[in-house]
Amino acid sequence: MEHHLFLDRVTKTFGDLKANDAVSLHVRKGTVHAVLGENGAGKTTLMNILYGLYHPDAGRILIGGREIAINNPRDALDHGIGMVHQHFMLIGPLTVTENVILGLGHGAVWLGLAEHAKRLSELSRSFGFDIEPSEPVWRLPMGMQQRVEILKLLYRNVDILILDEPTSVLTPSETGPFFEVLGRLKEAGKTILFITHKLEEVMEVADEVTVMRDGRVTAELKTDETDPRELARLMVGRDVVFDIIRSEGHFGPAKLTVEGLHARNDRGLQALDDVSFKVRAGEILGVAGVDGNGQGELAEAIAGLRPLEAGRLRVGETDVTDASISERKHRFKLAYVPEDRQRVGLDLNHSVAFNLILRSLGQPPFARFGILDFKAIRANARALTERYDVRLQDVEQEARFLSGGNQQKVILAREIEDEPAVLVVSQPCKGLDVGAIEFVQNTLLDQREKGVAILYISTELEHIMAVCDRIAVMSRGRITGILTPEDATPERLGMLMAGATMDVT
Repeated sequence: MEHHLFLDRVTKTFGDLKANDAVSLHVRKGTVHAVLGENGAGKTTLMNILYGLYHPDAGRILIGGREIAINNPRDALDHGIGMVHQHFMLIGPLTVTENVILGLGHGAVWLGLAEHAKRLSELSRSFGFDIEPSEPVWRLPMGMQQRVEILKLLYRNVDILILDEPTSVLTPSETGPFFEVLGRLKEAGKTILFITHKLEEVMEVADEVTVMRDGRVTAELKTDETDPRELARLMVGRDVVFDIIRSEGHFGPAKLTVEGLHARNDRGLQALDDVSFKVRAGEILGVAGVDGNGQGELAEAIAGLRPLEAGRLRVGETDVTDASISERKHRFKLAYVPEDRQRVGLDLNHSVAFNLILRSLGQPPFARFGILDFKAIRANARALTERYDVRLQDVEQEARFLSGGNQQKVILAREIEDEPAVLVVSQPCKGLDVGAIEFVQNTLLDQREKGVAILYISTELEHIMAVCDRIAVMSRGRITGILTPEDATPERLGMLMAGATMDVT
């Protein structure tokens, strides 16, 4: 089978950072080709070059043996290359049809909306997408919105589809159908570049894989001739422990008590409906469920970011229901790692050093008489970035330039160094590569050994099963059951996620 696409020794530098260092990539026509690497390995930069968003400093791009010039996304589309970004480029109030035809060339203008909708409907059915062209995009779940983005490319006769971390926005129940979509695209002769850091996805859907580390290619392999352990070693440069060892728990008294919580979401709808549970000292209680069933609101309510309509919260024997965010953090030792690390967990425009004291501004040893002590702030940052293995150029660099895994390490370092009694973590491994996941999980297990009560909220069941002592399942804002990992069969979890209930213990 011929090489459909060849990137030849592509190099791209940003200041002192060499994001792509003479990267070569061979992609065969009609295959799913995974580009695998840690966050910050250079995968997305390479794809942005292929799509015309960045210009390479050196190197060539060839399709079918012919060198092409791609100066902008329009050039890429003209050469049959399209890209679906992690964050979708859709306009919510517009219909599916209106979103798809936005930006089409002048030759398509003469067609009316009805004719475009008819053609879209036929194209959608041919790939089994089942999308109604007249539906406003904002009403569609994320999985369907992703299909609209793919439809936009198919409607433009794209042959090479770049999918950047496509499952990062999908719930577990949406991932299987998405992989079926990839199969149908491949059957139709499309070539798919699948950018990911998830080993299991590579093994499930890719024909071949290129592994990147630190801006370079470390291997090109056929997936049926490799395995997850080899890929992990090539990706992070060392052997990765897949089987996290959780020692037998030694639980103390309840450190976090949640009683009858009621709260609403941002749209004013009931998000928490009589939620009650306890987390003991030295215990990790997982909260599982399909995204959007109240888990986010639960974390925010405990952290003090979301008002309660009813219910009580206790840390140890102390009622903290009416305590401020600062009091919960500093007086009652309740730490919080939010799901959205970029918008809630960090100030991206400030330095890593500043972010590491963000929740302790104005307090000793980082301030004296209201004046910041920059020497102490930098010394703290150097110590913590070394202790938590944060990969960075300098503690004064802005947090926005860290990879997702290193951003998460900064937040963990900031929260854990205050020696919390209770630690609430929301989606702590979301979007992280296998090396960062290993670090985060071992860090949480270390805190468990120190007697911290940990509430671990995640939609990724394999991560919950690996580290949690008990698993609470949420559905439609209620706790439908609490299980031990040994009792948490896929069938039981599925029933509880769907709303069936069992006695909560």
